[in-house]
Amino acid sequence: MQAILMTAAGSTAVLQLRDINLPELPDAQHLRVKLAAAGVNPLDTKLRAKGTYYPTSLPTILGCDGAGIVEKVGSAVTRFKAGDAVYFCNGGIGGEPGCYAEYTTVHQDYCAAKPGNLSLQDSAALPLVLITAWEALVERAHLQAGQTILIHAAAGGVGHIAVQLAQHLNAHVAVTVSDSKKAGLVQGLGAGKIINYREQDFVQETLNWTEGKGVDVVLDCVGGETFLRSFNAARVGGKIVTLLSTPLSLADSQLARLRNLSLCYELMLTPQVQHLPEEQVRQRKILEQGAQLIEAGKLGVLVSHVLPLRDAAQAHQLIEQGGVLGKIILTTGNFSL
Repeated sequence: MQAILMTAAGSTAVLQLRDINLPELPDAQHLRVKLAAAGVNPLDTKLRAKGTYYPTSLPTILGCDGAGIVEKVGSAVTRFKAGDAVYFCNGGIGGEPGCYAEYTTVHQDYCAAKPGNLSLQDSAALPLVLITAWEALVERAHLQAGQTILIHAAAGGVGHIAVQLAQHLNAHVAVTVSDSKKAGLVQGLGAGKIINYREQDFVQETLNWTEGKGVDVVLDCVGGETFLRSFNAARVGGKIVTLLSTPLSLADSQLARLRNLSLCYELMLTPQVQHLPEEQVRQRKILEQGAQLIEAGKLGVLVSHVLPLRDAAQAHQLIEQGGVLGKIILTTGNFSL
């Protein structure tokens, strides 16, 4: 089969298309999946540039997100059979092989049936961003109906899912975007307050929108100065959930304490990195709930770039340039969709 191998940490040149053997089932609980596509995430570019969680295990196959057809099942598999259409977030961080390949293997408990009304290819774009947005809003922020939320980078991968999820939870949604095209996208997803951060002060606009109180929840998909300035956009006693590493100065922590803010961190990779199988099962259940929302017409995923597997380096370059709407996927050519 063909796969993109990461041969070392470095530039996009370390991503090389190779012919390798089909993966064998690691144990009786695993499936072998003939992949239709792999989702590409900013995480992948960081692992490529800085090194994976398993730096001595090279070469390796990146890509946590995948969707395809079950081609082979282990003798103890009960949840799926050959021919089933599935999607999942698994591997791709340097340990288990990821999804930049024509085939991969995944434990049956970490795999979900794909949404019935979404193509295999588009399904591959969804798992990481859905799990991240769900954990951030539902499990970290405990977002409730009637509450206000500010979502940064709302037209991006996690952001555009979070806008829809917040709408589903009946929250009032404000967002930051960088241009009119992105503004149009998030308006169509139901955002009630749209802030162009290049032209407007998002803190002041948020305070105006909330009559000076600040929002109940901030979802930070940007980090850095945006994260720190968000302390003043959240209400006293509010919650800020960030997806990024955020070093705090003494002055920053004092401001957060003065405002009684709850600072929450969201890394959906934790179950894989910490080897917590029960948590990976919990994440699979999020994918199952997400599939129900998609089938009910309450959630969708925007795929803005569809590239063949051989163009993985180009996909990484697009992400590193910034400004990508929604998601990028790499297709394997295994299926005509």
